[in-house]
Formats: sequence, C-alpha cells, structure tokens
Amino acid sequence: MYRSGHYGVALLAYAPVLYVLGSLGRVVAAGAGLALVLALTPLPDADHDVPLISHRGVTHTLLFAGVVGALVGGGAWLLTGPAGLALAPDQAVELTVGAGGVAAFAILAHLLADALTPMGVAALWPVSSKRYSLGLTTADSTVWNVGLFALGVFATAAAVVLATPLA
Repeated sequence: MYRSGHYGVALLAYAPVLYVLGSLGRVVAAGAGLALVLALTPLPDADHDVPLISHRGVTHTLLFAGVVGALVGGGAWLLTGPAGLALAPDQAVELTVGAGGVAAFAILAHLLADALTPMGVAALWPVSSKRYSLGLTTADSTVWNVGLFALGVFATAAAVVLATPLA
C-alpha cells in the first residue's frame, strides 16, 4: 500500500475512536490521538531506509506495534509522570496508556493496510513466519490507495460531525 492508502486505512480505523472521544467531550484527546495516528502510521515503512532490514519484515509485526506502543507510552510517562510535568497520577497514567495505545493502533492500521495486498504481512513473527493477506489489491493500485484515502477522510469528517452536539 502507498502512503495515501495507509493514511486512509488509519483514518478509517480511527474514526470510531474519534467519534467516541468527541461524544464524551474529550476533544483534545481525540485530536491528539488523530495527530499521533497520522504521524506514526508510516513508521513501519522506514524499513526501506534501514540497511539489513527487509521490507515488511520486523517492522510489520505485532511485536513492533507493541514495542512502538511501549516506547511512546514510556515517553509520555517521562513527560507527565513524577519526574516530568507531575500531573495528577490518574492523569499521567491515562495519558501514558492512551499515547501508548494510540501508537500501537497506528502500527496496526499500517499492518491492516498491507494485509490488503497479496504480499501481506508476517504479523506474528517471530512466533510464525506465515504471511497474512486478504489479496484484495496490489500495493500500487491508484484506485485503492485514493479510494481508501477518500473513504478515511469521509469517515473522519462524519465522526467529527456526528460527535459535535447541536447548539
């Protein structure tokens, strides 16, 4: 999948989360989560630029999603916990878990997009090298990449509109 397709799948997957958080009045959390998802969704494809790492290898696994989630959550804890901004403990924990969860979510959205292609992903590596693929489209399909992006933008806009209370 190309970048536009990855963004589209990420937006489509995050739209229900955006709606729920918006409906609960957690607008800042919803927007920050959306920004984090969009920032991290392309991360697995950084393997194109790293020597000795094959494309759709270790960076396209559930393990990588967990590591990224743990690193982002740990970073959030350092920023907000006792040694950082010293937020109230419940706020620091909420921010830490939320940031880590959204970071892992972003990687999982990337894996989902790549699983639409015949090459698929070995999501369970190192436990299994079996590739999971729905084989719906090739990665370079303009129709699918642009279509998924448009669908993701529409779903995101719909989530925002539906979560906004009428005045």
